[in-house]
Amino acid sequence: MLSDYQKYRLYEILPGASIWLVLILSMVLTFVRPLWMIYFIILFDIYWVLKVINFVFYLIIAWFRFHKTKKIDWKEKISRELTNWQSKKHLIFLTLYNEQWDVVQEAVKSVSEATYDKSNFILIIAGEERKKENYEFILKKIKENFSNNFSEIIGIMHPADLDGEIPGKGSNLHYAEKTMKEYIDKKGWDYDELIVSIFDIDTVCHPQYFAYLTYLYCTHPRPTHSSFQPIALYNNNMWESQAMLRIMAFGTTFWTMTSLARQDGLVTFSSHSMSFTAIVKAGFHEKRIVSEDSRIFYQCLLAYDGDYEVTPMYLPISMDTVRDDNWWVSLKNLYKQQRRWAWGVEHVPFLLWEFGKNKKIPWWKKFKWVFLEWEGKLSWCVVAILITVVGRLPLWVAPESVRQSALFFNAPHMLETLMIMAMLGLFLSAILSMPLLPPRPSSQPKHKYIIFILQWALLPFTMIFISAIPGIDAATHLMFGRYLGFNVSQKKRASDQSGKERAAIGRSSLSFFKK
Repeated sequence: MLSDYQKYRLYEILPGASIWLVLILSMVLTFVRPLWMIYFIILFDIYWVLKVINFVFYLIIAWFRFHKTKKIDWKEKISRELTNWQSKKHLIFLTLYNEQWDVVQEAVKSVSEATYDKSNFILIIAGEERKKENYEFILKKIKENFSNNFSEIIGIMHPADLDGEIPGKGSNLHYAEKTMKEYIDKKGWDYDELIVSIFDIDTVCHPQYFAYLTYLYCTHPRPTHSSFQPIALYNNNMWESQAMLRIMAFGTTFWTMTSLARQDGLVTFSSHSMSFTAIVKAGFHEKRIVSEDSRIFYQCLLAYDGDYEVTPMYLPISMDTVRDDNWWVSLKNLYKQQRRWAWGVEHVPFLLWEFGKNKKIPWWKKFKWVFLEWEGKLSWCVVAILITVVGRLPLWVAPESVRQSALFFNAPHMLETLMIMAMLGLFLSAILSMPLLPPRPSSQPKHKYIIFILQWALLPFTMIFISAIPGIDAATHLMFGRYLGFNVSQKKRASDQSGKERAAIGRSSLSFFKK
C-alpha cells in the first residue's frame, strides 16, 4: 500500500516518464522498425498540421477581436452603460525584487496614466526583505513621483526565510495578500467590490486596461467566478534584444492570443486580474511553487468545485524580454525563463491529486484539465524534436528491404508537403509580428525591419534548444524529485537610450494600439 507521499511522487513521475517514453521509443523504433516509424511520423505530421491550422484559425480570430476592442472608448462605455462601476476599487499588486528604477517607473507610470478614475486605485508594492535597500529606495521613489496619482500607495515587505515557503513571487504575493486582507477587513470593504490586478514589475498596461477590465467585471454574470487575462506582449525592450529572444517573445504573445480565442481551455498566465473574493476563497497564491500565476486558476477551480473560468481581455500588457548586455547571458536567461514556465508541469500531479479528493467536479472537467496540461507539456517537449530530427532519421538508417517499399519512396515528398503546409503558421507569425513592434529608437537602423522578418528562419533551432530542451529539463527535474526554486529573470533596457526613447519603449505598443 502506497503512502500519500509515494502516491504524489508517482504522479510527479508520470509526465516526465511519458515524455522520455515517447523520445526513447521513437529512437528504438527508428532502428528496429523503421517502416513503423515512418508511418508514425507521417501520421504525427498530419496531426501537427491540423494543430497549425487550428492555431492559425484562432490567431486570426483573436487578431480581429483585438483590433475591434482597442477602437472602443471603454471609459465612455462604462460611464454610459453601467451604474455600478464607481463602487469598484482596483488593487494593483506589483512584486519587486531587485529591479532598476527605470523599469519600475514605466510600470507605475502606465497605471497612473490609465483612462480611469485613479481615486479608486490602490497600489501595493510587494518587496523582499532580502533586497531591503532596493525595496525601500524604490518605494520612496514611487511615493515621491506618484503619490498624487493613487488613492493609496502601500508598501509591504515580505520577511525572509519564513517557514513553509520557497523564495519567489508566489510567497511574496501570498504574504502581501494576507496582509492586505487584514487591512481590508479593518476598512470593512466588500471583497466582491475589489478587483485585483497582479502585475510583474516590468508590466506596462494599456491606457484603457482598467476601464475595459471594469466593464468586463461589471457585466460578467458572476465576476467572482472568473479571472481576466489580457494579451501578454514581451516587447518593451524588443529592439535591443537578440533574435532568439524576439522569436520566443512573439511566440508567447501568439500563444496567449490563440488561448484567449479558445476560452474553454484558457488558464491565467503572467499578469492578470481577478476578484479579491476569489483570491481569499482560493487561500491566496501558493507560496511553495514557481508557477503561481497559473496555479491560482486551478486553486480557484477547486475552491469553486469546477465552477470557475478565465475571461479573455483583448487588450495588451507589455513586458520585457530577458535581455542582458551579453548575448550569451541573454540566452542563458531565456533558457532559465523557459524552464521556469515549463515547470508548470507540476500542475499535472497537483490536479491528479486534488481532483481525486474533490467529488463535486464532473469527471469530464477533471479529464479536460488534466489532458490539457499533460498534452500541452508533452507537445512542448517532443514536437520540435520529432519533426526536425527524429522524423528524418528513419529515412537515413532504413535497410535496403525498407527502401524498396512504396511508402519509403513517397515518404520524403509527403513529409515535404506537410511541412510546407505547416509553414503557413510560420509565415503568418512573421507578418503579424511586425505591427506589434514598439517605435524604432533612433539608435536602431531602418534595415533592422528586414532582420525581424528573416529571424524566423531560426525558429526550428530555437524550438529545440530554447523550448523543447528546457521543457524536458523541467519535467525530468520533477520526475526525479529535484524541485526548481524561483529564479528571477534578469531584464535590462538599453543604457544608451535617451529618456524620451525609453518612455516610448516603455509604452511600446501604444502607437499601434491607438490606430
